[in-house]
Amino acid sequence: MKALGLAGPTASGKTGLALQLAERVPLEIVSVDSALVYRGMDIGTAKPGPAELAAVPHHLIDIVEPTEAYSAAQFAADARRLIGDINARGRLALLVGGTMLYFKALIDGLDALPAADAGVRAALEARAATEGWPALHDELRRIDPATAARLAPNDAQRIQRALEVFQLSGRPLSQHHGRSTTPGLALPLVTLEPVSRAWLHRRIAERFDAMLAAGFVDEVRRLRARGDLQPTMPSMRCVGYRQAWEALDDDELGPLRERGIAATRQLAKRQLTWLRSMQRTVIACDAGGDLIGPLLAHVPA
Repeated sequence: MKALGLAGPTASGKTGLALQLAERVPLEIVSVDSALVYRGMDIGTAKPGPAELAAVPHHLIDIVEPTEAYSAAQFAADARRLIGDINARGRLALLVGGTMLYFKALIDGLDALPAADAGVRAALEARAATEGWPALHDELRRIDPATAARLAPNDAQRIQRALEVFQLSGRPLSQHHGRSTTPGLALPLVTLEPVSRAWLHRRIAERFDAMLAAGFVDEVRRLRARGDLQPTMPSMRCVGYRQAWEALDDDELGPLRERGIAATRQLAKRQLTWLRSMQRTVIACDAGGDLIGPLLAHVPA
């Protein structure tokens, strides 16, 4: 297997470094990003533009509608298949992104969990609409305190999944961990991590400002106008989209910039927490100088 993972928090420079590596090594990029899978969500996800997509083959971008779900299990299966296909073409598979759950699913394997059940999910969403997600979080705390302790009271997607697993299996989600049914992959992982959090915060603000200038709010307006999307869907809970949807609901765009930047900072914090638990080689992305040399040193022969 000739594959390499390049991870890091949002706005750390992963895409630019991946394109630099592509100038030196024959490779194809496999996106490890739970937002880039959605069609029609381009500006708020910082999706690679036409020139970048034309310069290097990219995979797992624009593969599902925002009405659909795409799981870590699907990613792991798709990534394994793509690595084989890319290697068969004589190229390096470079897995690039910041969705650490996807990296973990691929590297560590997957726990034995029941498949999603549309009926159970619909019932939980109906309850949340009347009771609120914090009330369902309280219920989860009684059922599965270990899982509840690591979830925020409004983390709708993960609270829903944890309650769904309990209803379908009769066992808390935390008791399923460690019962892997899908083998892991020995993927070397290089990560871009800042020494200074202020450096990353500045880049996050600059990127969010660029998204607003590029028409991000109009993009969300178009998504809302489709009529088939709801703010509870995974696609619309993506950072930035959730805050823009709420701002349009309130007809008040003034606080959007501040809320969007704050939510993106929180995402970066969670990503860095994930990374600290993973076996990796760290490159300081804010140290200045050449980053391509250290990355080249880890390209499999």
